[in-house]
Amino acid sequence: MRTRIALAALACTLGAVAVATPADAGVNQRQQKQQARISKGVNNGSLTAREVNNLQRQQAHIAAYEARSRADGPGMTRNERARLHLMQDRASKNIHAKKHNRRRAG
Repeated sequence: MRTRIALAALACTLGAVAVATPADAGVNQRQQKQQARISKGVNNGSLTAREVNNLQRQQAHIAAYEARSRADGPGMTRNERARLHLMQDRASKNIHAKKHNRRRAG
């Protein structure tokens, strides 16, 4: 089960990485790091299956917003990038909170 979830996380990460401008490269790098944090939580048992599903859904939402932002023109606007960073900040806090609560995968 953990391997399947980790592979799904990796596939989501690879699918989210698109050709990026230098200004947008930090967005993709941050998404990759968040996916790695989720995978690490799966591997060490600090995330339950339900928590992983919620975090993955949040990451997919962020990736979809990024794709929509890039599709409507060359690159992202300053406002789109700011919103994306806020979404990633919230996701990062959620990852930390879920990894450090008392629930364990079992």
